[in-house]
Amino acid sequence: MKPTYSVQFHNRCHCYCYFSIYLLFSFFVCLYCAHHTCSCAHRCYVDDKVSRVAWLNRSNIIFAGQDKWSLDPRVDLVTKGQLEYSLRIQKVDVYDEGSYTCSIQTKQKPKTSHVYLIVQVPANIYKVSEDIIVNEGSNVTLTCLASGRPDPAITWRLLNPSAEPLDGEEYLDIIGIMRNQAGRYECKASNDVATPDVKYVNVVVNYPPTIQKTQSSETPVGRLGMLQCDANAVPKPEFEWYRDEKRMTNTQSINIQILGTTTILVFTNVSEEDYGNYTCVATNRLGIQNASVFLYIAVLVMLHKCPLCWLIWS
Repeated sequence: MKPTYSVQFHNRCHCYCYFSIYLLFSFFVCLYCAHHTCSCAHRCYVDDKVSRVAWLNRSNIIFAGQDKWSLDPRVDLVTKGQLEYSLRIQKVDVYDEGSYTCSIQTKQKPKTSHVYLIVQVPANIYKVSEDIIVNEGSNVTLTCLASGRPDPAITWRLLNPSAEPLDGEEYLDIIGIMRNQAGRYECKASNDVATPDVKYVNVVVNYPPTIQKTQSSETPVGRLGMLQCDANAVPKPEFEWYRDEKRMTNTQSINIQILGTTTILVFTNVSEEDYGNYTCVATNRLGIQNASVFLYIAVLVMLHKCPLCWLIWS
């Protein structure tokens, strides 16, 4: 059975490991890994009865004795004393993966030892979807492609609000996307070789205005009165105020304020003519919605002006 060893490969710091193969009378094989080097050495120890020795890779001779047959400048011999015959590969690449053989010729018979080098590569996301803007109800596919050895596992999460895992791998399909599915999507590729690679995709979902809240006002004559209207929409809504069929504009006594998704119709000095029904209209390019808001006289003031009203209401 061939010994197998995994080597970690990094784009910047290539690889770090050592293989040690000891060929003595007992033909013992040992693997040793030093995680602070960027080369890979297959170590072969022989005794003084060996007459010939060679290193091979996939049946190709790398070294025969001290003669180098390989043209690869990263490959050399490491000899510490007469009995060591070690092969070193610097800046290990994925193409170095494969079977390596230390072959010796003794006075009695030839012997060989095999080791299989596996080069691992951290997960790397090389293609991910760009940030996108879509309309509510559209079908969306997000892409996340990654490489690595072994093949990385790809997972998706929508980070807001719960960050729970989503069903999807290289492609995340969202059928009929809704406004609550907008946000920052996380793609993570991992294969347990190094820290997972993570990329993000921002998804904006457009939808027509929805008026969430209105606030009418009970205001006496001569006081400050305010009518409020809140609407949600993407893109941000534009607001207009109407009384009957007439569009309201800023005047000396009326001021229209727009604060993000909120609009306020301000009456600086309420008069009796101001009381009545007003319409707030929110629009964007996807739709329109309106709601009625009321400015009405204070009940106590009305009772003071109309004593018989109390008897009618009671």
